[in-house]
Amino acid sequence: MNVFGDLLSGFGTVLTPEYLLYAAIGVTLGTFVGVLPGIGPALTIALLLPVTFSLDDPIGTFIMFAGIYYGAMYGGSTTSILLNTPGESASVATAIEGYQMARRGRAKAALATAAIGSFVAGTISTLLLSLFAQPVAKLATTFRAADYFALALLAMVAVTALVGRSLVRGLLSLIFGLFLGVIGIDGLTGQARFTFGTMELLEGIDVVVVIVGLFAIGETLFVASRMHHLPEHVTPLESGAGNHKSWMSRDDWRRSWAPWLRGTAVGFPFGALPSGGADVPTFLSYTYEKHRSKNREQFGKGAIEGVAGPEAANNAAFSGVLVPLLTLGIPTSATAAVMLAAFQIFNLQPGPQLFDNSPELVWALIASLYVGNVLLLALNLPLIRVWVKVLQIPRPILYAGILVFATLGVYASTGSVNQVFIAYGIGVIGFGMRHFDFPIAPVILGLILGPMMELQFRRALVLSNGDLTVFVSRPLTAILLALVVVALLVPYLPRIVARLRGRPAESKRLTFAEDD
Repeated sequence: MNVFGDLLSGFGTVLTPEYLLYAAIGVTLGTFVGVLPGIGPALTIALLLPVTFSLDDPIGTFIMFAGIYYGAMYGGSTTSILLNTPGESASVATAIEGYQMARRGRAKAALATAAIGSFVAGTISTLLLSLFAQPVAKLATTFRAADYFALALLAMVAVTALVGRSLVRGLLSLIFGLFLGVIGIDGLTGQARFTFGTMELLEGIDVVVVIVGLFAIGETLFVASRMHHLPEHVTPLESGAGNHKSWMSRDDWRRSWAPWLRGTAVGFPFGALPSGGADVPTFLSYTYEKHRSKNREQFGKGAIEGVAGPEAANNAAFSGVLVPLLTLGIPTSATAAVMLAAFQIFNLQPGPQLFDNSPELVWALIASLYVGNVLLLALNLPLIRVWVKVLQIPRPILYAGILVFATLGVYASTGSVNQVFIAYGIGVIGFGMRHFDFPIAPVILGLILGPMMELQFRRALVLSNGDLTVFVSRPLTAILLALVVVALLVPYLPRIVARLRGRPAESKRLTFAEDD
């Protein structure tokens, strides 16, 4: 009952005019940027991170960021359906069927099932977040230093193994992030590390600089370099007689409601796992709907189940991602890592103590998810023609504007031209990583989780007088480390199973990467 009392208190905060405005700004900005080709929620929040330095209200900031995340995921579905260009990797599954529906004159039905499915999944998963977040936080208070080390290692390795087409490339990206994380003064010994005699690096590389460099600058350069390969033609909302009369027919509703619920059931738990994010559950949802559907012959030609299920899984995964982020301080996706950086800007550390130290912030954030869901449904379908117009913004103007905004943001937050140069240097590296198919998410996780993992590792050794068996003496620590090994093997399971059954092993490893 205490949970519902806290949640009502959160609604009391969010339903004030000021915070409703923050929520409306967030979902509108998120949808606007999510609609833009090749741009997802991580880039959007990265661009706005420098703005938070001028805000003194963390509650309003996180309400806005949550709205941006939700809005960007919905906007990504619009781009996938009308342009066949996913704004993020989690929208790839939606593009497979959604674009085919649009080509057949059923764009409005595809957009409607995506929007309503997002609302249903977002509401149910937020309710689950409300019920499970506080118990998980209380359980996390029993964690020791060795447990946190193992958990951080599991989060980094699991995301690295499951995101990207090559485990080796993923691990190299992770190592790069870990290297960036240790630059500066060692907190325990006071020794300068990898500063190369430069005073500018003594305090380390600012997380905001790295995030803006990789996402805003590097991602924009990469998308701009492929500008001529992206489709320019936006599929019309209506093509053919009678298609404008209704968003969804009775048959569409009949075929969509079960995939909405199944997508929610898949998305939330996968988002809460250390291998989190929305990529895995969206593809699992699509595959499941394809195999169980009575209309299997329509898949690949515009099956509405192939839009309803993945979109529900996509939105449910976001609420799941907030469970480890708020209760353990562990980000399980690139966007969650960016949000963790925002917490650190306000000197807040997500984890077991957050519910005790800042309950008004946590419950206002959770309550804002309910409000944001309603706002998205109320805004997006009536304004769909506006978002279609956004797709027609000239690409050169769009990408140049993002680079200008990123440059001003870094300079405003750091006050240093050198930091701007560092951001662009990291951006060029990010562009090269995207060009050669190196995943970006492990870099951010290594940068943010690496220092915490190192601190907990050294703390565990200090408490055990240097005895390494501390990492296997507790069952919880041993289980987490065993899961690290499992996470490394999961991408190769199809090949291993094929060999055990005596069939030729497929050369392609299991992956849930973005289809470029």
